[in-house]
Amino acid sequence: MTRKTMTSYTAPSIEGSPECIWPAEANLGEGTLWSEREQALYWIDILTPRLFWFRPSDGARRAWQFDEEITAISERANAPGLVLTLRRGFALFDTTQLPGAGAKPRYLHQPEPERTNNRFNDGKCDSRGRFWGGSMDFDCKAPTGALYRYDADGRCTKHDDGFEVTNGPTWSADGRTMYFNNTVLNNLYAYDFDMEAGTVSNRRVWHRFPKPDGLPDGMTTDAAGRLWIAHWDGACVTCHDPVTAAELARIPLPASNVTDCAFGGADMQTLYITTARNGRTEEQLKSEPLAGGLFAVRIGSPGVPAALFAG
Repeated sequence: MTRKTMTSYTAPSIEGSPECIWPAEANLGEGTLWSEREQALYWIDILTPRLFWFRPSDGARRAWQFDEEITAISERANAPGLVLTLRRGFALFDTTQLPGAGAKPRYLHQPEPERTNNRFNDGKCDSRGRFWGGSMDFDCKAPTGALYRYDADGRCTKHDDGFEVTNGPTWSADGRTMYFNNTVLNNLYAYDFDMEAGTVSNRRVWHRFPKPDGLPDGMTTDAAGRLWIAHWDGACVTCHDPVTAAELARIPLPASNVTDCAFGGADMQTLYITTARNGRTEEQLKSEPLAGGLFAVRIGSPGVPAALFAG
């Protein structure tokens, strides 16, 4: 658990209900990332696969079509564009490419060529600009997924192994705990995190959702240190005390499969939330017409800017 044991975490205020700001019908919406320099939100549809860009000030939108799964994204600190994970590993993408079909990322490293039924899934950068990404079994059954750290100098290090479906990570406010999910087992893990070394240790189950609440998917941390977690098959995002895991707030969504969330906006007080149509029958989707949409809701306290990749 995080060592900030004396801190009292209070419930945040939720200002209204989520609004669907882009009914994109994403098969598997994910990867919410607020760009401070562009004042815009990037997000992805892993399985279609597409990269989206949305600027709330004027409603402008862009979309790039990829030739393989794009699964997680982070902005670069020292160059335009994104570092991202594709099906097989880590890559760069120049976002000045014209939107549309034929987006051309450049692979940097593919760490597990022998695991042919794997693909990468969620990931993000720590505060030192190292990109943490997890792989998973395509069929969400075999424990073949692993947790990797990719550094700007090209080093790639495996830090843990044996996951069916990886999601997260996010970090405590003091940077000394990393949270990471094995979704299909309903395990939200906490690790001790050494920021200087960029290593994890002492994995333990930090929380599990009650059965009616679905499974843990993507997540983020706000400026107060609270965790916000998307619920696959749970139709909500919940906010949690990072020490006790107690639920502090709940945001219901009109879609069962809620996949990821990130703070953004000029004041960092808008929570952007992605959803998915994947895993729902045609009959179920009739009652969830906004499934696969991008949602936004105002929160009475801010998040923190996303860390940039050091390369």
